[in-house]
This record gives sequence, C-alpha cells and structure tokens, in this order.
Amino acid sequence: MYSESMPPSLTTPASVNGLVCLSVASWFAHRVCLMCAPQVTISLDRWLHSEQHNGIPGRALNFGQRICIEADVASALDYVHNQLTPPLIHCDLKPENILLDDDMTARLSDFGSAKFLSPDMFIPESLDDVGGTVGYMAPEYGTGYEISVGADAYSFGVLLLELLTGKRPTDDMFVDGLTLPIFSESMFPERVAEILDPRMGHEEHQVCAEVWTQRYIVPLIALGLSCTVESPRDRPGMKDVCAKLSALRDDFLERHHDD
Repeated sequence: MYSESMPPSLTTPASVNGLVCLSVASWFAHRVCLMCAPQVTISLDRWLHSEQHNGIPGRALNFGQRICIEADVASALDYVHNQLTPPLIHCDLKPENILLDDDMTARLSDFGSAKFLSPDMFIPESLDDVGGTVGYMAPEYGTGYEISVGADAYSFGVLLLELLTGKRPTDDMFVDGLTLPIFSESMFPERVAEILDPRMGHEEHQVCAEVWTQRYIVPLIALGLSCTVESPRDRPGMKDVCAKLSALRDDFLERHHDD
C-alpha cells in the first residue's frame, strides 16, 4: 500500500514535518537531515569498493567508522518509517545512495524511488513497478506482496552484511542460489571472523579477538541476518534495529575513544 513516488526533480519548497526540502534530488538524510548547502561528499560505495573507482578515496573504512555509518543509516530509516506521516519507504537502499561527508556522517540520498504508504492498495506485479537494485531488493518484490517498511529492512540487512564482509551482494561468488545472507548465515556464529573484510582494520583487536568478535561482530551479523529473513513480517522494525545499533556503537566508542 503506497502512494505515488516522490518526484525525483521536485523543486517547489515543501514542508516535511517541519523540515524544509528544496529538492528531493538533494535530500540527504541523517535523522533525515535535509542538506540544502553544498558539501563535499563521497558515496559509501566508493569507500567500500575503492578498487573499482580508480583507488579513490585511497583508504579503507575502519571498524569504528563502519559501525557509526550503520547506526547513522538505521537512524535515518527509523525517522522516515516511524516519524513521518505517512511513513516513507526508500525502496532503493544501497551503498551508492549513502553519502559520507567530511566528518564521516552518513546521509541517505536519492529518494527518486521512494513511496509514501497510504490506504490505497497497490501490489507491484513486477520488479519494474518497484524500482530498487538487484541484490538489495527484498525477495517478496514482484511476487504478490505489497511494499512495506520490511523491504527497506531487508535492504538494510544486506547493506550491514556488505559493510562487515566487504562483499557486494552481486559478487561473482554468489551463484546457484547462494546469496550474501545465505553465505553469512553458513559461517554464523563460529566462523564469522573468517568472512570479515580484511581492510576493516579489525586485526588491531586480535589481542582480545574472541571477546571483540562476541561483543560486536556476532551481534551485528545476527542483526543483518534477522533483517534478511524471507518473510517481511518476521523482520525487525527499524526502531528496534536503530536501538540495537546505537547501543553497540556507543559501547564501542566508549571503549575505544582513545584509538
């Protein structure tokens, strides 16, 4: 159930719960922060997969940065799902649509496929009716399910697993029914350390590797797996996801504030 998509080239000022948006194309959200002033930003995709972007920006994200990015994106989705009336579904969450500014704050961008939930029933009959990107799209799209906040939760779970493993959901290894969530689940929980992105800098924690893995990595992968379960009704809401990620982030920053 949703209304028509937000026009991607909206130029008329519009109020969204007291926040003024001058252009949907420039709507970057951290707690749905609406950026109208120019800022230097680089997409999360470039940071995660710089080898596919001519080596720019030239350094990898460490674990602390990644957990903060995860919490930022969860916060933005929690806002549009639970604090906007009606709720807004992004419908195309992926690293290319997450921008990092100079202080590494993550901002959700590109609401061109976004849809407001409404009482009017519409069930997409094909993937073309939804928008979105292969690998991040919820499996129920195009199979008779209505669009819901659970679809964004699925995309977020894929994103979370990608941040931890460094693997795109469209990686060449994912064939014959193998997906990033299925691969991650097959290694969970005993072998999760084997699938972590080696560029994440987690080696610095190897002095207490088991404690670090159990305190942060296992809960994060468990959260990603819960978001990517088959049924949208069984996925957690972004309010709960945001609360769990914020707690993990705050615990990590408190313990590593001098790192």
